[in-house]
Amino acid sequence: MADTATKGTMTPRIAEMAAIFMIGDGLLGLTQPERHIALWQDGALGAEHTVRPFVGRPGRRRLYAIVQIAAGLALAARQRQGTTVVNR
Repeated sequence: MADTATKGTMTPRIAEMAAIFMIGDGLLGLTQPERHIALWQDGALGAEHTVRPFVGRPGRRRLYAIVQIAAGLALAARQRQGTTVVNR
């Protein structure tokens, strides 16, 4: 069973992983929108519905990418508040 210290570090780690995903996905969508959309357009276990609004609209995907990157950076920045780095 996880102790309190482990539980306390899980939420920031999950948030950090989400921020990393948002920033990385945003960068790919910004720099390679057509390729990135095509990858998720077919046979992607439900992601097809998510990318449908961007098919044939690379500018729309780039705009969304900027929002993703900004949101990921904001989420990561929030993790600094109240987070203590422990050297082991």
